Amino acid sequence: MLTNQPLADRMRPVTLDQFIGQEHLVGKGAIIRQVIESGQLPSFILWGPPGVGKTTLARIIANVLNRPFYILSAVNSGVKDVRETIEKAKKQQFFNKPNAILFIDEIHRFSKSQQDSLLSAVEQGIVTLIGATTENPSFEVISPLLSRCQVYVLKPLDKEELMKLLDNAIRNDKYINKIKINIKENDALLRFSGGDGRKLLNILELVVASNDLADKKKLVLTNELVTSRLQENIAFYDKNGELHYDIISAFIKSVRGSDPNAAVYWLARMVEGGEDPKFIARRLVILAAEDIGLANPNALLLANSCFDAIHKIGWPESRIILSEATIYLANSPKSNSAYKAINDAQSLINDTGDLPVPLHLRNAPTSLMKELGYGKDYKYAHEYDEHFIDENYLPDKLSGKKIYHPQDNVHEQKFLERLKKLWNKRYKY
Repeated sequence: MLTNQPLADRMRPVTLDQFIGQEHLVGKGAIIRQVIESGQLPSFILWGPPGVGKTTLARIIANVLNRPFYILSAVNSGVKDVRETIEKAKKQQFFNKPNAILFIDEIHRFSKSQQDSLLSAVEQGIVTLIGATTENPSFEVISPLLSRCQVYVLKPLDKEELMKLLDNAIRNDKYINKIKINIKENDALLRFSGGDGRKLLNILELVVASNDLADKKKLVLTNELVTSRLQENIAFYDKNGELHYDIISAFIKSVRGSDPNAAVYWLARMVEGGEDPKFIARRLVILAAEDIGLANPNALLLANSCFDAIHKIGWPESRIILSEATIYLANSPKSNSAYKAINDAQSLINDTGDLPVPLHLRNAPTSLMKELGYGKDYKYAHEYDEHFIDENYLPDKLSGKKIYHPQDNVHEQKFLERLKKLWNKRYKY
């Protein structure tokens, strides 16, 4: 293929009707489509994994609304670049012409001072900010800026959307469509893409480019062919950090699997790859609660201390803090009882709806509420032996329901002994 322009860029949609995925945002009657149709564009942040259309959506909005469009990447732009771009936008302001759109890719990598430099321009309407991030903006975007932006969550592309994207490229790309491609198997294509549309098209382009069959006009895509081509061309495949999510997944699973050796290895891979230490530390905090939990409650305290410490200590010393936390969490006993309990409770609510709070548990700040029985017959636990009284604290329909299940570790077995003593019927195994 005689082109240096990647397939994903060649196939970038220019209208909402060409855009694949994110129906909850751009489908008929959805919020972003309504915003575009109204022409009243607020500043907002697009939060989602790579390859789901964040940059493309920003371009489409600017194109449809005929707005000046500026792009900055947080990776290689500083405060000076932000100010220069804002000055350009100022100069284009005249009469009733709509303000420019400033798109900032990876806004989570902007420092506080860089984000501060945006505030005034956003407040004054000099620019409409569209930020893109793969990280939770609640952690990475300063509160004054976040309060001035809507946050829209984008989802990984599902199988149907990925296949639609693939079919579109095979039929319509001026280079790819010269080859008769038969998708005999798609499991490997979908598995390696991981819901990332850009990655999917990169894989297709790689396989087509490395086609060494005698007949260059025909190609049968199988799981074996796709896997072998990726293994042979791993450097190409990872040229834009495509393994980012694969490596963090291996890291988490190694800690969960209590293998400190593998965990530190994957940590080192991320360190050597230039991964944001805050990204790693946040994953450790989540992991401490989800996978270690009540088997070792100190794990969450240490992981949170790690998160705080790397904000105070510079790089590369922070890697030592991350290593200590990683090894500690990998060596800790494991329990996902807290994770399962909240999931089960949420499922229970979805199944049963918003059940009424029993009268004896309700607050009674007014005389009318007291007359209606709010708070009546509530038993104050501290007035009873061992500060406990057998009382129903769930909605009446769920009385006696067991949601938390202690697991087989030292800490939770102690919990279980106490629960059996207090709630004999509920925790009688």
